[in-house]
Amino acid sequence: MQIRKYANNKIIVILGPTSSGKSDVAISLARKFNGEIISADSRQIYRGMDVGTGKIEKDNSYPSLPLGDLPRLQAGMSRTRDREGGAFYSEGIPHYGINIVSPKTNYNATKFKKYTNKIITDILKQGKIPIICGGTGFWIKAIVDNVIYPEVAPNWLLRNKLSNKTTPQLFAMLKKLDPVRAKNIDAKNPVRLIRAIEICKSIGKIPSIYELRNKRKYETLQIGINLPKEKLYQNIQKRLKQRFSAGMIKEVKKLHFENKISWKRLESFGLGYSLIPKYFRGEISSKEKLFEQIYLAEKNYAKRQMTWFQKDKRIIWLEKYLEIEKEVRKFLK
Repeated sequence: MQIRKYANNKIIVILGPTSSGKSDVAISLARKFNGEIISADSRQIYRGMDVGTGKIEKDNSYPSLPLGDLPRLQAGMSRTRDREGGAFYSEGIPHYGINIVSPKTNYNATKFKKYTNKIITDILKQGKIPIICGGTGFWIKAIVDNVIYPEVAPNWLLRNKLSNKTTPQLFAMLKKLDPVRAKNIDAKNPVRLIRAIEICKSIGKIPSIYELRNKRKYETLQIGINLPKEKLYQNIQKRLKQRFSAGMIKEVKKLHFENKISWKRLESFGLGYSLIPKYFRGEISSKEKLFEQIYLAEKNYAKRQMTWFQKDKRIIWLEKYLEIEKEVRKFLK
């Protein structure tokens, strides 16, 4: 089979809510159009958080250097070694942005943008197509629109003070400081709420995306996976059952007791990671109730993701793979 090479700055984005089937679509497109995949998932970047984040299965038949080569990427070392060290192979396709940092490490959209731009540059140099795949809209926006986020250093004194507040209290604070940002933020995510408050306290308010946009670096096709709501919820429930069977609860136990990740830090990742610690502390009385609460959290998360994505009218929403492939083929001509 002849491998096609491309000479341009085009990238493809496959996005959508959790459990919509993004990874399968991205892998099929990578095979068809000679692409490599970059994950845009704010939880899958962390090592050891595998079952709870629904990471794709690693293909161990592809040897590589140890994962988590972000420091070498940032240091600008040999691109070949960087990319081998950071690659996570699944079904023979290199994936980047998975297992790159410890859960103890603070990671944000600015770091993701720096990391991803280097990977994209290397993929394009090879004449291949970068395919960004994920559901973290804030990070995807950073790449698509080349957003320059405020450089505000961490204020640890403020963070420690805010960490004692509940999520609703944090949201109320942000709403008072910057009502516009409060409308667009994930109101259930304490890490993002604290960061938003931190920026507001430092520079007055968080600039809008339009104020922060720079000249775009890439020509981008954004495709959203558009499943009927009932089908999406069925997928969420099915995948959650699989995660429970695969040891989701044991994974959180190991992260806390063996890897010494605090309950507080784990809870900051949201969804199952915020609820399983409550189960261990006896605040959730049974696995059945834990399952119900995580399922509800996942459904609400999917709704928030869709609310974010639907604001971007450039996204083409499709359900069938052949429709997606047709759109990609047209874009790459």
